Amino acid sequence: MKTSAATLPVELLSPDEAAAELKRLAREIAEHDRLYYQEDAPTVSDADYDALRARNEAIEARFPELVRDDSPSRKVGAAPAAKFAKVRHAVPMLSLQNAMSEGEAVEFVARMRRFLGLADDAALAITAEPKIDGLSCSLRYVGGRLEVAATRGDGFEGEDVTANVRTISDVPERLSGDVPEVFEVRGEVYLSHADFAAINARQAAEGKPAFANPRNAAAGSLRQLDPAVTASRPLKFFAYGWGEVAGDLPADTQFGMVAALKRIGFVTNDLTVLCHSTEELLAHYRLIESRRASLGYDIDGVVYKLDRLDLQERLGFVSRSPRWAIAHKFSAEKAKTVVRDIEIQVGRTGAHTPVAKLEPVTVGGVVVQNATLHNADEIARLGVRIGDTVEIQRAGDVIPQVLRVIEDAPRGAEPYQFPEVCQCELKTPLVREELASGEKSAVRRCSGEFACPYQRVEHLRHFVSRRAFDIEGLGEKQVAFFFEDADLPVKEPADIFTLARRDAENFKKLKDKEGFGVVSARNLFNAIEARRTIALDRFLYALGIRHVGETTARQLARAYGSWADFEAAARRIAAGDEAARAEMDAIDQIGEAVVDAVATYFGEAHNRALVDRLVAEVTIVDAEAPRIESPVAGKTVVFTGTLEKMTRDEAKATAERLGAKVAGSVSSKTHYVVAGPGAGSKLEKARSLGVSVLSEDEWFKLIGGER
Repeated sequence: MKTSAATLPVELLSPDEAAAELKRLAREIAEHDRLYYQEDAPTVSDADYDALRARNEAIEARFPELVRDDSPSRKVGAAPAAKFAKVRHAVPMLSLQNAMSEGEAVEFVARMRRFLGLADDAALAITAEPKIDGLSCSLRYVGGRLEVAATRGDGFEGEDVTANVRTISDVPERLSGDVPEVFEVRGEVYLSHADFAAINARQAAEGKPAFANPRNAAAGSLRQLDPAVTASRPLKFFAYGWGEVAGDLPADTQFGMVAALKRIGFVTNDLTVLCHSTEELLAHYRLIESRRASLGYDIDGVVYKLDRLDLQERLGFVSRSPRWAIAHKFSAEKAKTVVRDIEIQVGRTGAHTPVAKLEPVTVGGVVVQNATLHNADEIARLGVRIGDTVEIQRAGDVIPQVLRVIEDAPRGAEPYQFPEVCQCELKTPLVREELASGEKSAVRRCSGEFACPYQRVEHLRHFVSRRAFDIEGLGEKQVAFFFEDADLPVKEPADIFTLARRDAENFKKLKDKEGFGVVSARNLFNAIEARRTIALDRFLYALGIRHVGETTARQLARAYGSWADFEAAARRIAAGDEAARAEMDAIDQIGEAVVDAVATYFGEAHNRALVDRLVAEVTIVDAEAPRIESPVAGKTVVFTGTLEKMTRDEAKATAERLGAKVAGSVSSKTHYVVAGPGAGSKLEKARSLGVSVLSEDEWFKLIGGER
């Protein structure tokens, strides 16, 4: 049996194996994000979770052409819960990339130097601060008074927890001193170890379940519908950053800004220091790690941030993280437990993923009950049987992985037999797709496609999920119920929006069915009606096109602007229009895998009919135009040749920060080509198409900057 891609070192992966592994990682990390950010109930350790992300990023670094549109490297957090009002962040609340070793921390500093074009001996101050294991929160002050408090959510939209945050003593209602008119302060809500123990003692006395760890307790306390419950729990807040600011910043360095936050009334962490070399950074990391157990609150690493704010701005961001900051995580924790069962989960693409159901065990303060086994090859490699004792690991302190079977412990009776047919009533054979290399994929999929009820149901569940149409009251059970219901069947997305109409015409009413009533039926119909209008990016994501995750959907929405323009392009691509294909392929972060997926999706008559019926039922809102005021906002820019005054990465980051769209190839839709020495075919094509060609100096003059 061939070795699974999931078990191979990154440097040994073939391109096909890398593509399969990136697909697996995207799916697994997305589910763990949901459990962590929405349910406050992670099933893996931070260390294991970070190990998955680190593997994903390592594969992407080796195979940049294979980066997926739903890649974890392009996403942050999870969609906000439905029970709170939503708050759109003026400045996204992104997460940090992780360094899992001292070598990766050293490379982070070297990478910043390369991006900025700095010599190895050039001064570069960096702050180091403990990474608090709590719940990220943004506090918006207007005129010095607290106006809105919001959780991070998915990084773009969070939950309004203003009433609850007002009960936290560390959060001032009014800022002291001279502050900007609008000032968003960001930090972490957390619980001390002593307060966590007291809360769990009270939970036990009241016959209520104990919280698994301080982070879960803090998140659960902050996200109470009754602020009085929050007030009864002594939450704390460390301030360390900021979002939108209307007016001048009180300092021009990260360290100065932290000091300013303390001056205007916030609690900041006294272990935040300013370092001037990687040796100082690592020394402070070791100091904090040695004091970790005595701090009185949970931390899971040390955060490094470039000190000068002007250099932070030049470095900018990748899709989900700043280039100027990183979290140096602590080492992994391990534990032993027993595999009670192995279950198969069927995804919406038909992939069958084995999951080890574990005897619950606490690892690093988190109760772990499940661990993915990835695929049949991984089960065979590990030799895992039901009943085996295994060692699991939480890498970087969030997703658990099975490291090995404990050979000298009692073993399970029989080797596990991976199913050969789908679990649905069709019993469709499972197949392993043939990769370009001629080898078989490690993932087994149901060959039934849309005929398979599991896949159709999973597509519907994806459609109503929080990141897509976000229809409250249509959870997994409800979707399965309506799919099987003979009176009011929901077999495709459009059926959801005809549900109330069909119910009114039907002799058997929803209110009379088991599990429903007058109120619940009315609430469901109202929730569906409230989602008839949807943003273009969410609509694209909801369609379930393979490779079109949230980030890719946003890119496509921004590039095409309206559903009409996107659909016309998609149908032309499906019909073989090379110009339309090249136009989509030129969009930054959109590659051939996405274009092929769009062509396949819209090339299928069944899908086109499904989409047509859906579009007839909903209103799709055009993508927002860039809010940034700059001469290149909304324009498409291509950089080619050798840039002499800034690195290529910095040039792209600057353009995107100014609201421009950076493309990888030239088309008739390109507005500017910035050409340096050595520009070749892209420059020739720009001239043949009549696209405006700028020198590097002309580009800086256009955007109002000088170098």
